[in-house]
Amino acid sequence: MDRLTCFAGVDWGSETHQVCIVERDGAVSAERSFRDGGAGLAEMAGWILARTGAAAPAVRVAIEVPHGPVVETLMERGFAVHSVNPKQLDRFRDRFSPAGAKDDRRDARTLADALRTDGHAFRHLDPAAPAIIELREWSRIAHDLTGDRTRLVNRARQQLWRYYPQLLKVESDLTRAWLRELWGLAPTPAKAQRVRASTVARLLRRHRVRRINAEAVLRVPASAGSPISSHLRLRTSDRRAPVRVSRRNAATAIGCASRCRSRAVPKIQQSNFSGLRKLVSSDMTAMHRRRWAQKSAAAAPNTCTRLLETSSGHLVRMLVIV
Repeated sequence: MDRLTCFAGVDWGSETHQVCIVERDGAVSAERSFRDGGAGLAEMAGWILARTGAAAPAVRVAIEVPHGPVVETLMERGFAVHSVNPKQLDRFRDRFSPAGAKDDRRDARTLADALRTDGHAFRHLDPAAPAIIELREWSRIAHDLTGDRTRLVNRARQQLWRYYPQLLKVESDLTRAWLRELWGLAPTPAKAQRVRASTVARLLRRHRVRRINAEAVLRVPASAGSPISSHLRLRTSDRRAPVRVSRRNAATAIGCASRCRSRAVPKIQQSNFSGLRKLVSSDMTAMHRRRWAQKSAAAAPNTCTRLLETSSGHLVRMLVIV
């Protein structure tokens, strides 16, 4: 084969790597999958050389990622590696599948064929110095650790906001070491009230925190109330007292509902009316409820049906099971 006329596409994966080799006319020469790992990558490089019958610099390989063990192995063997952006691969995939379905074998062939026809549009990866490779790895590790820390801090802040917002008033940055140690000393608002000022002062001196003193730290948990009790007080203060009615009126309403045959009635009949003692309503007075019960009991079945069809939703909202 002539120089730079062999094209290969590698669809890399976490467990297996699919490889496809195409000729200059686009015909598939060979394809195979290899297991991930040192032995599998070495076997893949040897298989590409054996099936192409060319030297490594004469073989152009396309892959989606610009770094990683697969790329480093191919570049070590001397292959001309080109990086293809995943968005570019998605556009070239339409050549072979208009539906855009993803398949490892099709993706490997798409990479090789795209490199054959539009190789000038892809970035050629040059071998980097060992120091640069090591620096890249350290930067990726730092980026991953920063993302993990941000995720954990956000989760911790949400938990504190739910049960211990007083600690967030002391310091909002949960990455501070002294704040995490303070959280260990006072994990709840109740325990924070039993912490001594001298203990907090030693903690602040040990971490060289001078912008806040121990008295100010202990004053925040003591001044703020429990978020759960405050929430309950807010809900109970706005709640209206239920209106009590006699058992006879409740029985009249239940009997009226049981005699009806409308579509809304099965939903009411399925409820458990045993033990019903009261009707709760915020917009109907006791007089209106008594008048409604009397008219319902004296009305004909068809009249009662129409009545429940128009007010069945309101009736369900009024009934409370005790």
